Amino acid sequence: MPKRRSSEKLQSGRGTATAPSRRRPVQERSHETVQRILAAASALLALTPVDQITTHMIAREAGLSIGALYRFFPGKQAIVDSIAIRHVQDFQTTLERLLAGGPPQDGPAFFEAVVDAFIELLDARPDFRAIALGQHVSAETRRRQADPDVGGAGVLKRFMLEALGMRGLPDLDLRLRIAIETGERLIAYAYEQAGQATRRRIIREMKRLLASYLFAA
Repeated sequence: MPKRRSSEKLQSGRGTATAPSRRRPVQERSHETVQRILAAASALLALTPVDQITTHMIAREAGLSIGALYRFFPGKQAIVDSIAIRHVQDFQTTLERLLAGGPPQDGPAFFEAVVDAFIELLDARPDFRAIALGQHVSAETRRRQADPDVGGAGVLKRFMLEALGMRGLPDLDLRLRIAIETGERLIAYAYEQAGQATRRRIIREMKRLLASYLFAA
């Protein structure tokens, strides 16, 4: 009997010793769950109007209980904002590569490249297009992302300051904010048009208008 207890104890200890190696870190599992939730929401956004999507739908698409979803996000708005921020960060990375790769030294030409990259992002990612053009991002997140030192605006500002030497331009941050707000509204208007030709014309005129505003002598 004592030997059996000793053997049982040894086996129990062995199991206890090996258990941690079979468990993935909590942080890793949490990250994977967050990504599942965001991927599920993105898939729904590509097919379903934002207003019709619920957290229950997102949880079901992600293969999670609604309780598991709420452990990571307080509601749908937080999920939408997280998706928007992720896409804006990707956009910033794209522009930073453009800036590092020898961008055009002409301000309007660089601005046109920025707009073209943003349009390409909208066309390639229907989830982002649905929330960005429909004004579904929260006011607080929009305010943070519209800061002249953040995202695409931050890269454009750095180009204006470092490549073009526009340090003496008065109210540069205000100009960038106005350009961002105006550009977003005109792009949304362009995407409301039924024909591609009309959309391209509006975007072309927007580029000309805002480039003149930002880079006028």
